[in-house]
Amino acid sequence: MLTTQRKQLILDRLAAHGQIVACDLAAELGTSEDTIRRDLRELAQQGKLQRVHGGALPASVAAGDLQVREQLSSVDKQALARHGAGLIRPGQVVILDGGTTAVQLARQLPMDLKATVITHSPSVAVELASRRHLEIIVLGGRLFRHSMVNVGASVIEAASRFRADLFFLGVTGVHPEAGLSTGDAEEADVKRALHARAAETIVLASSEKLLSASPFVIGPMRSLSLLVVPAGTPPKVLASLRKGGTKVQLAG
Repeated sequence: MLTTQRKQLILDRLAAHGQIVACDLAAELGTSEDTIRRDLRELAQQGKLQRVHGGALPASVAAGDLQVREQLSSVDKQALARHGAGLIRPGQVVILDGGTTAVQLARQLPMDLKATVITHSPSVAVELASRRHLEIIVLGGRLFRHSMVNVGASVIEAASRFRADLFFLGVTGVHPEAGLSTGDAEEADVKRALHARAAETIVLASSEKLLSASPFVIGPMRSLSLLVVPAGTPPKVLASLRKGGTKVQLAG
């Protein structure tokens, strides 16, 4: 089998089954594991998959730049945001992560909601500014333009001063084995710090993030209090997400 044919087979298998086990594929094709690993490495360099120990998972397309992500699953993100807004109660202290779904969530909050919102996203803060009853706290740091969030030690240090009821965590990958992940190491550090300051962490995950992975792990699925997914998520995907005990809700 030619290299190009083998690589296409790998991508087809990933699309059909959601993972590649290098040793199994090597045995099936009668080639060496080194050859399969080289194929996986080259495909990963092209952004077509995410390498993991022993094989590969689908790469999250949600790791693209902000302009690309704004076009992905826009209807689903609005539904997820409405569901998330309904989980916030008056008087709570809520941390909102950055990203396109977080901006949608900010837009869905009731104008008369009285609560405190902490964010490290200038974009989210601007969306919240018209809510006159909200107390808005912005955590400052170096602006990471890819996601329009502030990152760095100053954000992590400032977060340590708060205790929140809820944290709406933004991710680019949600996978039952690979966990919750994102595409930047420094951003992952900030997300872990914010998660540590909240009693409950919630992920609103559009379909392109499900059963995919990005390079930098935020934490395991079991660290979530709730995962909210689109209403049209296939039963097989729901079963996979729930198998480790994760609480999953469909966005209404």
